[in-house]
Amino acid sequence: MPTLSQILIRFTAPACTALAFASLAPGAAAAQEDYTLRFNHVLGPNEPFHQGFLKWAENVEERTDGHLKIDVFHSAQLGVEEDIIEQIRQGANIGQNTDAARLGNYVPGISVINGPYFIESMADVEKLNDAPTMQAWQKQLADDYGLQVVCFDWVQGKRHFFTNQEIHSPADLEGVRVRTPPAPIWQESIRALGAAPVAMDFGDVYSGLQSRAIDGAELVYPNITAGGLGEVLDYAIETGHITLVNFQVVSSSWFEGLPEEYQKILVEECRAAGQDASRQMEAAASEAKAQLQEDGMTVITDIDREAFKKAGEQAYEALGLTDAKQRLAEEIGK
Repeated sequence: MPTLSQILIRFTAPACTALAFASLAPGAAAAQEDYTLRFNHVLGPNEPFHQGFLKWAENVEERTDGHLKIDVFHSAQLGVEEDIIEQIRQGANIGQNTDAARLGNYVPGISVINGPYFIESMADVEKLNDAPTMQAWQKQLADDYGLQVVCFDWVQGKRHFFTNQEIHSPADLEGVRVRTPPAPIWQESIRALGAAPVAMDFGDVYSGLQSRAIDGAELVYPNITAGGLGEVLDYAIETGHITLVNFQVVSSSWFEGLPEEYQKILVEECRAAGQDASRQMEAAASEAKAQLQEDGMTVITDIDREAFKKAGEQAYEALGLTDAKQRLAEEIGK
């Protein structure tokens, strides 16, 4: 006849096993939950960044066994950038390729990254990752505005003026209406450099030039070829006034709802894809420039670069960003 102890062991052991399994089940189920990010950008399907976003999506899906998927939408298929960012702030599972200028609408200091003649290379961007001021700005974006920066290793390259008249100095830009994105640092930068800024969505640039609503734009070379803008522009003015650093942002609440391992994968693959796409953008810029010259565009390199750099400082002063720029410059050793 079994003892009392044997009876208790016989009945409690299965119960304990079942309880342990039940306690593990929620975690196991959570790990198998599926997540989707709908990612929007304004660039065309032929631009290197689009291929980079597809590679990011492919690698994330592979590393999460298909449980985290990124659906990429080019040419602003989900909507214009500013509207998408507001949807992200509300918690939507949407991502957006954007820039420090637009993020500066929420945390003003961060916009210095897209200011005139500040960031000049991938090495500068790499240093930004460890800068305390940069980390504090990103935390503020997430905590106060619901915008989680996944990474900012995506460098589109140097922006130049593209016009229908020769430009050699800031004085030559007087009265020239130049398209810019609708953000304060862009507007003030172009104004400081001598032109009259006109806020306009990228998709409207071609028609804006055709209708003479604008006289030019400031973009990177691959933007010109991808958008067919060489058909309505005659001159490339190699000012290199802004090195365009792009940020990939998602909803902070959506990001925090991901398993920690998925968060890590999303960031790691974003950085890897961005660095690769940035290298491809350098090559694409050279190819686009050569193609535009072959098609008849005149490239002007004989400019008063020092005059442009000096003029650019007025943008930081106008927006009260001089101290922020100096602090960040010291942290990254500029």
